[in-house]
Amino acid sequence: MTRAYVGLGTNLGDRETMIRKAASLLGARRLSTIRETEPWGFEDQPKFLNAVAELETDLTARDLLDRLLVVEQSLGRTREGPRWGPRTIDLDLLLYGDERLDEPDLTVPHPHLHERLFVLEPLAELDPALEVPGKGLVSDLLAGIESPP
Repeated sequence: MTRAYVGLGTNLGDRETMIRKAASLLGARRLSTIRETEPWGFEDQPKFLNAVAELETDLTARDLLDRLLVVEQSLGRTREGPRWGPRTIDLDLLLYGDERLDEPDLTVPHPHLHERLFVLEPLAELDPALEVPGKGLVSDLLAGIESPP
């Protein structure tokens, strides 16, 4: 079994219900606190709710990613509109054990994980000593974003 972390986000419809339903469909062991956050990447849209789910899985990273896409589709996610635009649900594979992967359509750790408070804060909540392969401890990454330049 591999411990994996999945980012969950939504800014359309009943946001909290959508996050909880997605976490349930994924069989999440734990779910971080759900936070309201400002949009990232495309700012002219409603605020998001974000959380991180911790999973124990026997799926490969590729199969887990495929599972995330199936869950997104089952919850009404479409890929229309602008990149990082409004969506019913967004599931991102953040971490898959201590693996580092760079394949077509699959990069682990998630390439923007270390830049996003809405990912780092819930990861730190779930496991403050968690290490992001190639980047360092979540707590250090979080402190780096919170500290002014």
